[in-house]
Amino acid sequence: MMLKGFKMSRLAASRIAATNRIAAARPLSLFSNQTRSVHDRIGSDETDPESGEWEGCNRGFMAPISIKVRGTDILSDPLFNKGTAFKTGERDRLRFRGMLPAKIMNIVKQKENFLREIRQEESNIKKNRMLEDLHDLNETLYHRVLVDHIEEMAPLIYTPTVGQACLEFGMRWRRPRGMYFTAKDRGHMAAMVYNWPHKDVHVIVVTDGSRILGLGDLGASGMGIPIGKLSLYCAAGGIAPHRVLPVVLDVGTDNESLLNDPYYLGADMKRIKGPEYFELVDEFMQAVRYRWPKVLVQFEDFNSGVAQTLLDKYRDEGHLCFNDDIQGTGATALAGILSALRAKGEDVDALGDQRILIAGAGSAGIGIAQVLQQAMMEQGRTAEEAKKSFFIVDQNGLLGEDRRESMNSEQKEFLRSEDDSLPLIDVITKYKPTILIGVTAVGGLFTEKIVREMAAHCERPVIFPLSNPTIKAECSAEQAYEWTDGRCVFASGSPFDSVEMPDGRNFYPSQCNNMYIFPGLGLGATVSGAQTVSDRMLYVAAVALAKFVSEDDLKQGMVFPSLKTIREVSHKVAVAVVEEAIRDGVATKLSQKDLDDVDAFVARKMYYPEYVPLVEKRELEI
Repeated sequence: MMLKGFKMSRLAASRIAATNRIAAARPLSLFSNQTRSVHDRIGSDETDPESGEWEGCNRGFMAPISIKVRGTDILSDPLFNKGTAFKTGERDRLRFRGMLPAKIMNIVKQKENFLREIRQEESNIKKNRMLEDLHDLNETLYHRVLVDHIEEMAPLIYTPTVGQACLEFGMRWRRPRGMYFTAKDRGHMAAMVYNWPHKDVHVIVVTDGSRILGLGDLGASGMGIPIGKLSLYCAAGGIAPHRVLPVVLDVGTDNESLLNDPYYLGADMKRIKGPEYFELVDEFMQAVRYRWPKVLVQFEDFNSGVAQTLLDKYRDEGHLCFNDDIQGTGATALAGILSALRAKGEDVDALGDQRILIAGAGSAGIGIAQVLQQAMMEQGRTAEEAKKSFFIVDQNGLLGEDRRESMNSEQKEFLRSEDDSLPLIDVITKYKPTILIGVTAVGGLFTEKIVREMAAHCERPVIFPLSNPTIKAECSAEQAYEWTDGRCVFASGSPFDSVEMPDGRNFYPSQCNNMYIFPGLGLGATVSGAQTVSDRMLYVAAVALAKFVSEDDLKQGMVFPSLKTIREVSHKVAVAVVEEAIRDGVATKLSQKDLDDVDAFVARKMYYPEYVPLVEKRELEI
């Protein structure tokens, strides 16, 4: 699927100095997830039609990367290593001739060889290991595999497989990737950030490991989450791999099994809390902002007790930041609900007419409610009118005024005036919600009785069990379709296979995955030089995503586009974010030429994984 009205211009890679500026020559189509023919490449008229080491390669001009390392050191650096794709001239020029096998393969053949190997493996966690081994060996090839086969690879590098990868983090750690900040590093963080070798970091994903997916406190083992998220930033969002930094704030763990595990790699102590915790986070935030003043910090998998507090503090202090669990989940859910309304034949501008039941009152559940409320206000409702649409339940039932004293400030905004602690099933029976969202991490919570009760009073109930990994999903796609006789509009946090009904109808359930939002949001915020990630940026991102869903998608039961189109989606989301930054007066990086064609500006900024020439940076002595 190509972008309507979007015409790519011939794009040349920009000149890059040393290790902090890596880019690839751009193809005519940045978004294709299929192997491109040689005629689709820049300079295709100069492509060697004959066999040999240049077969299938571009002989047109590509700006080289100047690097300080040489010889076999290049082969050990995943940012520069091309493996068997190094041509004879490079092997001579870079001084490692004889250190590689004689056969020279282009990136397409390397990719095919890797795919042949990984597809022979049946275990997803072993496939994850194979991908991370490639990541540590050759980042260009790794991201090319992701870009060209994102639908196949995304579940392996992120949900649902990443949860198991985090559980096995201690036993599978092989080489450094990312940074760790601990209580012992207090007073040193401003200097520590200079240990990171790249000068131009655009995006940091940071976690304290306190609430990893639905698995709880995994401490430093949560590093798999920032690594997986940033792989998606690169592949789906087009941010170059040297411009991202995964971080763990290792403040200890309250997970006794980890504290008793002799092979646990994190700080061997109970979690620090209170002022000491917030002081550590503050030192980290000041340190990264000092070295990289325009860096976007994405908070990831912080527990509900601190997530909103941190987000509010650093947004108010002018940091470019957002919380994916609160805002990203909310924006993604909003996009799915807007598509669901289209699927039902209802007006997408009448979101406030819906009755929305959210199971789960943590950061994700409240974040979804906040984003949906903001959307209703964009459509003309007042804040008080919008709040009446929400029914939020936790393990004790409906959130109501009787429990006000035990609620945090965000939860208090959505308390009902009556029926405090009313059980989930009774809320459905009494208030007849049209939308049911699950973010509880309680597998199987949406029982047959609950789902059938939803369907009893709503012709086409919207059912979104968003918890992951798969074992934590509130219900499966097959169950939702079966228990509603195929009438529900469904999306889930983890992927499910297609469902065939007894009458022969087939449904293709969508995955309501934040990767539809955060790569494009981060790309738009960073390339525009946005000074903040505003609530309205999240709204326009969700609307852009919802508009991307075609009528054919909706007819198949999908409320999100195919993952195969994820780079197109990210481009559209990024354009919407840039345009909102311009309207809001917070864009600082755009020239008049960029303003004249925002589509092309964003496209030019999107990294594409392709090998470029390397030259040794030499210092001349006179």
